[in-house]
Amino acid sequence: MKIYTKTGDKGLTSLIGGKRVPKNHERIEAYGTVDELNSYIGLISTQKTDPETLKILKEIQDRLFTIGATLAADPETSRMKIPDLHNSDIELLEREIDKINLIIPPLKHFVLPGGTEAVAFCHVARCVCRRAERLVVGLAIENEIEEKVIIYLNRLSDYLFVLSRKFNIEAGAPENIWEPRV
Repeated sequence: MKIYTKTGDKGLTSLIGGKRVPKNHERIEAYGTVDELNSYIGLISTQKTDPETLKILKEIQDRLFTIGATLAADPETSRMKIPDLHNSDIELLEREIDKINLIIPPLKHFVLPGGTEAVAFCHVARCVCRRAERLVVGLAIENEIEEKVIIYLNRLSDYLFVLSRKFNIEAGAPENIWEPRV
């Protein structure tokens, strides 16, 4: 089987359910951004870290595939059974955020992206996550998108922020503090 189909050569693609839409359709933008985020999570997982963090990152990647499938499905025509998010997926992120918050110092300043490579990757992923969240919120205004998708992306960006701070501490690197001109 060939990887190329030539069905998208005119700038159209299919949603799950068969509906053809332009490749810049809001659903395509949303799940494309989630796919980009998933790739950055994969990049973070190549960094030297503990097995528990790697396990959480793999779980996050799985959930992002679930979100991507949800966003790729045409709510009007898709009859395919799509995996769904559970409240426990959101609770997992919240527990992990709480665990990390126990080992990082209280935040008393804004932190600039950067530091170690792992920290920088977390910040890029966090920004892509926020963009995905904005796109999904826009999509939710006009279509039925489960609220859990928005909540999950919101928590995930928070997780990526605290994970960046954890990586900084583990590397023994100082935080890149924003010192505004006055």
